[in-house]
Amino acid sequence: MLFNSYEFIFLFLPITLLVFFSIGGRGHHRIAIAWLVGASLFFYGWWNPAYLGLILASILFNYATGVALLSQPSTSLRFASLRFASRGIILLFGICVNLFLLGYFKYANFFVDNLNSLSGSTFHLETIILPLAISFFTFQQITYLVDAYKGETREYNFLHYCLFVTFFPQLIAGPIVHHREMLPQFAKSTIYKLNYDHLAVGLTIFFLGLFKKVFLADGVAVYATPVFDAAEQGLTLSFFEAWAGALAYSLQLYFDFSGYSDMAIGIARMFGVRLPLNFNSPYKAINIIDFWRCWHMTLSRFLRDYVYIPLGGNRKGKWRRYVNLMITMLLGGLWHGAGWTFVAWGALHGFYLMINHGWRTLRRALGHDLSCSSWWGRGLSLLITFMAVVVAWVFFRAESFGGAMMVLEGMSGVNGFSLPLAWLQKAGSLAVLENLGIGFEIMVTGFNKFWVINIFFTLLIVWFMPNTQQFMYGKIRWQWQASPAWAVSMALVATVAVLSLTRVSEFLYFQF
Repeated sequence: MLFNSYEFIFLFLPITLLVFFSIGGRGHHRIAIAWLVGASLFFYGWWNPAYLGLILASILFNYATGVALLSQPSTSLRFASLRFASRGIILLFGICVNLFLLGYFKYANFFVDNLNSLSGSTFHLETIILPLAISFFTFQQITYLVDAYKGETREYNFLHYCLFVTFFPQLIAGPIVHHREMLPQFAKSTIYKLNYDHLAVGLTIFFLGLFKKVFLADGVAVYATPVFDAAEQGLTLSFFEAWAGALAYSLQLYFDFSGYSDMAIGIARMFGVRLPLNFNSPYKAINIIDFWRCWHMTLSRFLRDYVYIPLGGNRKGKWRRYVNLMITMLLGGLWHGAGWTFVAWGALHGFYLMINHGWRTLRRALGHDLSCSSWWGRGLSLLITFMAVVVAWVFFRAESFGGAMMVLEGMSGVNGFSLPLAWLQKAGSLAVLENLGIGFEIMVTGFNKFWVINIFFTLLIVWFMPNTQQFMYGKIRWQWQASPAWAVSMALVATVAVLSLTRVSEFLYFQF
């Protein structure tokens, strides 16, 4: 079941809300939570009921491990160090089991294929279907185990723990939340009574996200697919169509994930729950460090807190810091998918971060004030950062290295600068462009003026329109408020979004 489907919008969500508040409003809080857990498991099992056993087994194992970690240490000094060591072993065991589970389902086929390729062996492993959301619920439970080990959180209520893992607004693609961020909210009696302010805010954010997904993301997706399909077939791409495909995918992924993040936050808000912000206009970033503070913010937090800092962070010298950055981003790339193209994407971002930190270090050494900048300097930095991100997305989207290189060759101008032949036939005055080295030919991808217009206006939305958080909470002229004008406006947005549900498509981050 998808957030952008009729059955979710008109059946599952309203029924789940109605029953939750009907039960909770009568004071039966535990039953209301049980209902929400059951609804979340139904939501997860909609795709493949067979994997319900997997997520339930994961929950049982991690809950039991957490209880073991939360057991009070002995007050005897004689046994204190022994108990501390045993808790460390329990934590290590719990993390290893979680990573083994993730590794088997997500990377076993990848490992065997590469082993056969390198050694010439013929090991055979049946294709393993990746369980939905395994990366997210595994990482989320690892954060719980680590926090329990540190004594930063505790949970002895099994029902509450089930809700922490399965809460359906953020189960499939995040945000990756900490136990202490979400469960204390369900301890408040106020959330079990329908709050019309929460409902209004939640519906507004949800339909803004739905509009982004079905109107903007799916709208530009049709320009990305032909380019990357042509590249995989080995067809030559011109400069303009290669860039159009790369930009279209960059915008598709941007609004797809932004839309999902908004919808997740909006749904949770209808229940009175506040999820952490996970997406904050990353294409407005003026450097790659800033980009990773705004793109998939809870994943960036996880990689920082549970990979980069444990590796030593920036505490062991400049060069070790660069190594730690690269390792973190390589693992981040591999987390997104079992393929060398994802590793290349992670390596590129690791390289970008190393350059960014090195540049900042050099500027400080030269006595520059990093807090001071000019408008043109910020604009140039934004453009450079954006282009670097777009280049990296080519590896993220391509199905193979060969396909990625074909797109990048076109983007570099190696294959020439060609425009659709139909443009020359309709406007003969364009022939003057041939003197500048720009030719005219039939485009293998179907590249035309509508690509240019839609991509251009979508970029304007990205760079110059306020994001959802600014609409809802920022001090801007068009800030949201519970008023008739906003109600009518959002009704129109919701109508356009729902009527655009002619073809239900999965969110891109569902595959990770």
